[in-house]
Amino acid sequence: MRPMLLPLILLGLAAAAPASTGAPLPIAAPATVAADPANRLNITLSSGGTVVIQLRPDAAPNHVYRVQQLASSGFYNGTVFHRVIPGFMAQGGDPEGTGRGGSKLPNVAAEFNSLPHMRGVLSMARSDNPDSANSQFFIVLSPTMRLDKKYTALGRVISGMPFVDGIAPGEPPAEPTRIVRMWIDGPLPAAPAAKTAEAAPAAQ
Repeated sequence: MRPMLLPLILLGLAAAAPASTGAPLPIAAPATVAADPANRLNITLSSGGTVVIQLRPDAAPNHVYRVQQLASSGFYNGTVFHRVIPGFMAQGGDPEGTGRGGSKLPNVAAEFNSLPHMRGVLSMARSDNPDSANSQFFIVLSPTMRLDKKYTALGRVISGMPFVDGIAPGEPPAEPTRIVRMWIDGPLPAAPAAKTAEAAPAAQ
């Protein structure tokens, strides 16, 4: 059984994040990222409305690709938002609807970055293991900067945030809001290139 995937900051259990590297990322998506239709994620909700999210492969390429893969396959269709805390976040993406499930794909290694957990940010849920993200995600309802560089932010809502606010609350909700359909606007892109280890310096 998979460990429950929750934003563990609330429980005081979040693992320390590795130090970020490189220049800070822009909050707005670069033009080339925004222009690619595969980087627009759409979520139609059973409670009404469609949410559009700008994905950020420049910030978290492997997490974005995982969500693109699952959305393109129909994995998320029919799943529920199983943990929704008003003023904090709405969590979904578990096929079991319990917070303990995930896809059959391998977990994704952490890609902590400088994108802040502002209202509307899409981030990946995980256990206390930083490299345990799989299919579950959460959408931030209010700025929660204590999650920065502890959870992998991978996009932000650009349309339909009032529909996110309307997701049924609860842990779990009595009548959970379902994802009717979740898809990307373009074809599934190629998988991100695997990082290669840097060459060791030559012996002197």
